[in-house]
Amino acid sequence: MSGGATFLQLRAKHLGGGAFLDLAAAAAELAHAAGARVVVNDRADLATLSGADGVHVGQDDLAPADVRRIVGGESVVGLSTHTSEQLARAIEMPVSYVAIGPVFETATKQTGYDAVGLAMVRTAAATAARRGLPLVAIGGITLARARSVVDAGAASVAVIGDLLAGGDPERRVREYLETLG
Repeated sequence: MSGGATFLQLRAKHLGGGAFLDLAAAAAELAHAAGARVVVNDRADLATLSGADGVHVGQDDLAPADVRRIVGGESVVGLSTHTSEQLARAIEMPVSYVAIGPVFETATKQTGYDAVGLAMVRTAAATAARRGLPLVAIGGITLARARSVVDAGAASVAVIGDLLAGGDPERRVREYLETLG
């Protein structure tokens, strides 16, 4: 956040519920003080309890309609997609944004899906736009690739591994903002 990030996804797959709640509450407090928003990965219950701005779910998590029953109509709800079919279903769901990926090969998270490439980002952005939804591109995004992904139609990029490049995530976020600004 001190680097300028305005939207963060908190992902802690192997952290117990109580510890994840504490982490999410602390992250939400810091983010809100900096004017940023936080979504919690997978856990609608913890998103609500922590005061986070919403939740991001995948294909095997709670359905967005069920997530909405927990977090309410005003919270951010995002959904990951990996295929045209998943994307077509996603835009009919009560989501705030859809994500597509992995755009490029990535070692950070194994999704079981092949890289979709920039052509799919273009198609997905057009599909999402028909419903007024922003598209977030994820998977293998680097500073060198980010501009091409946004130029292909993504409203934003989600970055994990490349933020740690060079050991200074705050500086790296600033570089992304400068490149994409």
